[in-house]
Amino acid sequence: MKLAAVLVLLVLAGCVSSNKPPVGRTPKAAATYNVQLAIEYMRLGKLETAREFIERALKEDPHNASVQATAGLVYERMGEIGKAEHAFDVAVRIGKEDPNILNNYAGFLCRNNQAAQGEKMFMQVVRNPLYQTPEVALVNAGVCVHGSGDYISAERYFREALRLRPNLPEALIQLGNLLLERDDAVQALIYVQRDLQVNPPSADVFWLGFRTERKLGDNSAAAGFAKRLQQEFPDSEQARMLESGIVQ
Repeated sequence: MKLAAVLVLLVLAGCVSSNKPPVGRTPKAAATYNVQLAIEYMRLGKLETAREFIERALKEDPHNASVQATAGLVYERMGEIGKAEHAFDVAVRIGKEDPNILNNYAGFLCRNNQAAQGEKMFMQVVRNPLYQTPEVALVNAGVCVHGSGDYISAERYFREALRLRPNLPEALIQLGNLLLERDDAVQALIYVQRDLQVNPPSADVFWLGFRTERKLGDNSAAAGFAKRLQQEFPDSEQARMLESGIVQ
């Protein structure tokens, strides 16, 4: 399961056009530019290059919370968990009022076997009046505790997210997956159908639909979901699992 939040720091919209900031920028401005480059290269999977740029940014503006939080993300992706945790600690100390910083750190904690601390921090984000999408933090909290085996709390968070935004696809899919894991395929299918009615199709909903219909014994309906998954999202992780015969 993946946390619903993506990078909420400075992200470049397009391709990387230059590896050098314009001449004459202040260290702070140069750091911002290098953070953007680090995030873009991380998204491209070029982690060594991402590391090069984020370490430049750390030298240029080490007291910037977004720089430190981005360093945490880069170091985590590279498997340097100690460095990542240190960077996140610094980021939170500097930007303790920034819900986006807290959201990223909470995700890090959940991904690294600290679910209780991550859940607590996500709740801080939910209650922060500056955070405009508390439903996303609720979904993330649900994913976090679900991963630690707390199905009751996870369901409560997913349902609360749907109360705030009834068509939120991440909440619909996560709740459907949880219900299927609890062998309630009938209810899980309701969330598949609801998602398909109100949101664009996704590999996630087709994969959940396929597994749910298989559980219900409707092989024809399951085959229909499998066909759409392969046709509409042939390069997805779910399509590869289907082709490999991996059915969770």
